[in-house]
Amino acid sequence: MEKRTGKRSIGKTIMPIVLGLVLIGGAIFGIREYIYYQHYQTTDDAQIDGDISPVVARVSGYVKDILFTDNQFVHAGDTLVILDDRDYRVKLEQAEAALKAAMANVNVSRSNVQTVAANVQPAEARVAAAKVQLWKAQQDYNRYLNLLHDHAITQAQFDAVKAQRDAAEAELEAAQKQVAALHEQVSTTQQQVKATASNIDIQRAEVDFAKLQLSYTVITAPVSGIVSKRNIQPGQLVQAGQTLFSIVMDSSIYVTANFKETQIGDIHVGQKVDIDVDAYPDTTFEGVVESFSGATGAKFSLLPPDNATGNFVKVVQRVPVRIAFTKLNDEWRRRLRPGLSVFVRVHIKP
Repeated sequence: MEKRTGKRSIGKTIMPIVLGLVLIGGAIFGIREYIYYQHYQTTDDAQIDGDISPVVARVSGYVKDILFTDNQFVHAGDTLVILDDRDYRVKLEQAEAALKAAMANVNVSRSNVQTVAANVQPAEARVAAAKVQLWKAQQDYNRYLNLLHDHAITQAQFDAVKAQRDAAEAELEAAQKQVAALHEQVSTTQQQVKATASNIDIQRAEVDFAKLQLSYTVITAPVSGIVSKRNIQPGQLVQAGQTLFSIVMDSSIYVTANFKETQIGDIHVGQKVDIDVDAYPDTTFEGVVESFSGATGAKFSLLPPDNATGNFVKVVQRVPVRIAFTKLNDEWRRRLRPGLSVFVRVHIKP
């Protein structure tokens, strides 16, 4: 009986102590959590993001060479894929031949203009001579007309002079018509020169376009980064607009953290952020709040919720927040991959 009484007394003594310790520990934990969340906003609904640049074929063709391997790091401007360019080289040769023919036509037209223009001056000289001849014939005609009135000459003599005057008039008219025809021919030939010259511009544009199409058969890296998601094989026919592979840019690594709408009231651009990456638990990265999304994540979903339908259930929404890394060296930029899970801690109070 004494042993049982002793155990009960000990139990009555220990239980309050244990209970007190639990209450004290809970109070300490609660106070620490309260103080913690007065200085920080946290979320584990976050991941590393990065800009991914799709590389698209701009012309159709068969894949001739692939000059990279999967997950290889490439620099902007590196040649990655070469398409069979024989068809495009033939088109370029055709365009260049058409340009040469157009330039030859222009030279011929200009030569014709010079030839016709050279005939204008003699024709104008003929007109001037015909005018002199007509003036002289008109003078003879007037003189012989007076003589005929005085009966000093015969009608036959007067008719001969009149015939000479009529011939001079006909000669002048013919010369003037020839000059007008030559001027019209010069104008027509000049119009032909302009038309062929405009054709040269068209053919030059065709040559430039053919060169541009030919250049598209060599596909280069638009940005520096890691090549991923390759969708082509040697000998494969690719179409213009087809995505061949993607490049994950190594210079655009950032964090997208989805904070609850009840948290963003304390978060502002420029606040310091601690970033813990699940893949590297021994390293804490530094960051800064860079910007907020223009809408909640639900609004950008495939089927955004419509509360006006009547099926309303209040769900706490999340707002994507972009966090930029600070003091991140090149080695870590290459090791961190978009999609890795992270835990972020925003310093809302200094």
